[in-house]
Amino acid sequence: MFSSLAKFIGFRYARSRKQNGFIRFISASSVIGIALGVCVLIWVLSVMNGFERELKTRLLSVIPHIEYTAVENGGIADWQALKSQIMQTSEQVEAVAPFITLGALIQNGAELKPVEIRGIDWQAEKTVSSLTEYVTAKTALAFQQQDGLILGSALADSLGLKTGDWVEILVPQLDSGTRIKPPKLTRIPLVGVFKSNGQLDHLLGYVHLSQAADMSGWQDGVQGIRLKIDDVFNAPTLARRIGFSLPVYVYIQDWTHQFGHIYHDIQLVRSVMYIVLTLVIAVACFNIVSTLVMAVNEKRGDIAIYKTMGMPNHKIVQIFIFQGLISGVTGTLFGCVFGIFGALYLGNIFAAIESLLGSKFLSGDIYFIDFLPTQLIWTDVILTLAVALLLSIVSTIYPAIKASRVEPARVIGHP
Repeated sequence: MFSSLAKFIGFRYARSRKQNGFIRFISASSVIGIALGVCVLIWVLSVMNGFERELKTRLLSVIPHIEYTAVENGGIADWQALKSQIMQTSEQVEAVAPFITLGALIQNGAELKPVEIRGIDWQAEKTVSSLTEYVTAKTALAFQQQDGLILGSALADSLGLKTGDWVEILVPQLDSGTRIKPPKLTRIPLVGVFKSNGQLDHLLGYVHLSQAADMSGWQDGVQGIRLKIDDVFNAPTLARRIGFSLPVYVYIQDWTHQFGHIYHDIQLVRSVMYIVLTLVIAVACFNIVSTLVMAVNEKRGDIAIYKTMGMPNHKIVQIFIFQGLISGVTGTLFGCVFGIFGALYLGNIFAAIESLLGSKFLSGDIYFIDFLPTQLIWTDVILTLAVALLLSIVSTIYPAIKASRVEPARVIGHP
């Protein structure tokens, strides 16, 4: 693309110490601006990738991908038969498990907290969620061997509960006329806690299916079933398709009803930040235009001599494009290096700053996680690199063409 002569002269111009000090300053500022823009863009994309990964692997590994709740009070009598039908209907469904869910209040002394209690079949639950990854082996064994409660770690801490303590659960009761009756009090041992480092630690508790039925007064069968599917982002479409084919009337719900806003927020922030930081890189690249315009004015005599010696216009264009590209490539490479290393350790740096300041920037009771996740994806790095280099090339075109239009007779005749 560039001739050896053009590269030689362009490199000498870019590294010349006789160059005007203001030109050197503008050139340095363009390199720094491009480097900062590229670096921060890689960091932001890595953080957004991290949030998306945690949404899929942490939050969506515990909450239902798809949930069908019985419309009639009789519930779903034979959930195993329904499971077989669903598994035969769609290959995208990986597992099915029953549930009974109820809202309640947990009391320990004077402390009272709201909680969502889920009644589960432990063996079936393991196939649809990653609950076992967030509890200890001791907790899992105790839950299987006795009736008990697994509670979110943050909720247990806020109530001052420890494993082995007896917990009082107050469950609202309704009569046949939907009038509120005095709540039902159940005392149950805490067999352990689960810790997902997020919002769910403040909200959830798990008990056996039979215990949940007893607490809520559920008479027959199970309240509903939950599905795990291979593509969580296809949940809305798949939920309706399967739900309409079921032999029982059910309320159809998928994870996007409760947590879909989180995914859309991540995508929105990702798009906005990409546009903003790309504009920052573009503004930094405009400094290349200023640098080259001043360099062309300073080198008009050299250009006139090149032309009188027979150098064609396209080689003069190449000289100044190459000179501008040196700043663009330098800034882009420095930005990529710092961006990659920063993205790899950004979570640790963030945690260290939190520890140093003694405050939590991401709270688990507000956000779905309480730490800063990062995931470096090389396609994002390549795309950022390509955009920065493209903007750098575009910025050099006008000054390079202006250099090729210098008329030797006017320059030499009017020194």
